[in-house]
Amino acid sequence: MRPLFSIFNVLSLALLGLAALALRMVQAPPATPDPPKLQAANQKQVKATLYFSDSQVQGFVKQVREVLVPQTTPVSVAQATLNAWAAGPQGGGAVAVVPKGSKVPQVWLRGEHFVVNLPQNYTQLNYGSSGERMLICSLTRTLLEQRGKDVMFLVGGQNASTLLGHADLSSPYAREDCAEE
Repeated sequence: MRPLFSIFNVLSLALLGLAALALRMVQAPPATPDPPKLQAANQKQVKATLYFSDSQVQGFVKQVREVLVPQTTPVSVAQATLNAWAAGPQGGGAVAVVPKGSKVPQVWLRGEHFVVNLPQNYTQLNYGSSGERMLICSLTRTLLEQRGKDVMFLVGGQNASTLLGHADLSSPYAREDCAEE
């Protein structure tokens, strides 16, 4: 009869134990990483000039605010400015141009030309020609206050000839297109 604890049996048992340990380590779920901590200290305050409508939807009401930006790149500043614009005015007789809680338009900068992607749900706004012009022009004036030549508008990521059927979106809007009447 052969011995129970032969060298072959002991080595086989050790190898089997190592294989079981390796299998357990491989099948164990990975450790959950700590979520990144967003620090307000990394954000900088930048002055932004926002344009809203007056109560008659005939003129613009200018408001200057401090907005927080993660970087001071022109696109970051423009996007933070549009975030503040979509949030609405802070008193002063100004009226919000889009309903509270509306999606914020996305903005890109190509050289001196802004491209703004208006959310698709803006096409459902029940505005007349004055309201549509106020929306387009308040955005244009807000973006062109600090830099840029003109603003081109997309709707839902696509080129559009109009937003609500009144204003022509096929060409860019410049400062002079949105002058006070």
